[in-house]
Parts: sequence; C-alpha cells; structure tokens
Amino acid sequence: MATLSRVFWSSFFSAVFASLCLAGGPTSSGTGFAVTTDGWLLTNAHVVQGCTRIEVKGKGDAADPRIDATNDLALVRVNAAEPLKPLVFRHAPTRLGEDILAIGFPLATLLSDSVKVTTGNVNALAGLRNDTRYIQISTPIQPGNSGGPVVDRDGFLMGITSATLSKGLADEIGITAQNVNFAIRASVADLFLQSQNITGQSGDRAADQQPISTADLADKITPSVFQILCYGEKQEQASANMPSATTNLPAPPTASFIDARGYDAIGFDYRAVKDVTYSGCREICEGDGQCRAITYNTKHGVCFLKNNIVALIRNSDAVAAYASSKAADVIVSDFTSYSGIDLPGGDYKRLRGSNYLQCFTACIGDNACKAFSYVPKKSECWLKDTIGRPKATKGVELGIK
Repeated sequence: MATLSRVFWSSFFSAVFASLCLAGGPTSSGTGFAVTTDGWLLTNAHVVQGCTRIEVKGKGDAADPRIDATNDLALVRVNAAEPLKPLVFRHAPTRLGEDILAIGFPLATLLSDSVKVTTGNVNALAGLRNDTRYIQISTPIQPGNSGGPVVDRDGFLMGITSATLSKGLADEIGITAQNVNFAIRASVADLFLQSQNITGQSGDRAADQQPISTADLADKITPSVFQILCYGEKQEQASANMPSATTNLPAPPTASFIDARGYDAIGFDYRAVKDVTYSGCREICEGDGQCRAITYNTKHGVCFLKNNIVALIRNSDAVAAYASSKAADVIVSDFTSYSGIDLPGGDYKRLRGSNYLQCFTACIGDNACKAFSYVPKKSECWLKDTIGRPKATKGVELGIK
C-alpha cells in the first residue's frame, strides 16, 4: 500500500503552459512581494533556483538571490527607482478558520497577465505530516502563485504560497483532494530575513481598526506584489517535463530545526555545554530526545540546551535553533537582551523566586512593562515602566521592548 513517505508535493515553479512562450522567453514564472523599501523581495526558492536570469516584471532584473532551500524561501533584490511598499509581517498567531487572501500571477500565459486575488480560509495549523512550518489553506491557487503573499483581512502577512497536493498523490490514494494547499508561515520567513541581516516590518491591527473590504484590501496589497520571471537553464528541463511541468519538493524532515541568528531562545535550560561550536551545539540537541531548542553564546562558546521554547528575544551575541514542530508556538518578540547591563530606575514590580523565563513572560504580558532586569544569583525579577540610562552592572540580565 502506498505510504505518505512517497507523497509528492506539486509546487508551482514551472508554468503549466510554458510551451506557449515564445523562443527566448521565460521558462517559468512565479510571484514575489516587497519586504523592504530598498528593493528586497521575498519568494519561493523553487521560483528562482537554477535561473540564469531573474526578472521582476516592471522593475527589471533581480540580483543577489539568497536561498533557503530547506524552507523553500528566497530573497532577490531589484534597483527600485522609488521606494517599494513592503508588506507587514503579522505578530499575532494564526487562528484556525481565519479568512485570508492570496495574491499572485497564476497561469499568466493562459489567463490575463495581471495580478489576481483569491479568498479562502485557514483549514489547518500545520502542513503535511504535521509540519508546523506550514499552514493549510483553502484559497484556490494555481501555477504562478508560488511565492505570493497570503494576508489576513487587515492586510498583514500570514504566509507565503508554496505548494499543493500533487496529482501523483491523488492517483496513489484514489481520492482527488480539493483546495488542499499550503503556505509557509510568515514567522519562518521572518527568521530567514533575520538570518540575512534584512529587517522586515511587523505589527498587528489597531484595536479600533475597521474591517477592510476585499476590494479595498486588494488595492492596498497589490502594489507590493510582482511577477517573477525565470530565464535560462530551466528551459530544457521544463520542455522535457511537459506536459506535467511540475517540480517535486522533498518531504519535510522528521526532526528539522529552524535557525534564528541574532536571537536567544527563551525556555527552560536543562544543560550547558562549554567549549563547543554552534554546529556541535546543534548536533548535541538533535541527538538528545528531550531537547527542543538551543541558544549558543558566540562570545563564550557555550551551548544551552532547552526542553521547551516560548519565544525568541533579540541578542546579537547569540544564535538560536528550535525544532520545527514548535514553530506554531514560538513568539518572535520585540525584546532585545543584554548581559551585564541594567537600566536603573523605573522599577514598579519585583518578582522573587523567579527564573528568567518567568521574568520575560511577566513583562511581555504586562502592557505597562517597558523592560525587565533579572538577577540570577538572587532569582529576582524587576519590571520597569520607564527606561533610564544604561549602566554596566555585573550579574544582571536586561530585556528591553
């Protein structure tokens, strides 16, 4: 009997109607969207891998492709005469059943070559085999949608269109699944940007924000979305693969870890390993059944193993990694962590007998809290509602929103 280990995902890298293209034209197409004002666009890795030339329609050729093949993500850059309008990554967690929009350029060689908008909702909070890097969506998507944004009804980025169940799976199980599509979580993409030292915008809806109609939302989002054309080496491959013209993505790894450079993973530390490299730290975690995350201190070469992870906090001296199975639960916070620094004054609450995780969660859950100081030797946490002048203070761990 066929098993899920032989499932093929049908990604949207190759245009189904590539044979209609003129000689010298693009071999495939996809979608990308702005994440910075100075020209960086986010798309799928399978949209741009192997192209000898990448064109962003209306903006010229793209350069400096940066690929994360494991998570099917890529960044490319265009020289924009005017600042682009980046989409804003959503802070709030994805909810089951949420209404969403997918924006892209599907079937551009058959239908009109204009941007298209489809609606749907979130069907599941994980992808194939419970892969929490993905959400499952009902929004209809076609070849050419790959790399396009999936946004909520307020226009905040929730995911990146990536894949659908292939015809091969339908043939194996004898069932044609309808509207079973997948999008990479925006939080995974945000970490990819951070790993490339590119900072996207993030936020959440205002409490008094009014609902936006689909038409108004399309007007708001579509200026940030572009068609991406691939030229070159893939042409022979695409022609040879016709008429199916699909690319099979590998099945998600069973114990994959997501890197988060410049972040500290907030969770319970159960073991510390000294004098080890980052790769060694990660290997130790991957071989330990209870390890779900690590923080590696780059200054001192110390590896902290954690059996859970609640959030990521910015720390320029740290590199974190966490199990992809925890991706749905991780908060990418706005906090920045510092060691050996305090902000005297502004203390309005003291928590005795606490640990760093309790201190962090107390501050993040309190609207009045702007920063916290944690003193490990005393197991004391101080919440601050104002931020004073930084002062070097031995034995203090500082977190600032």
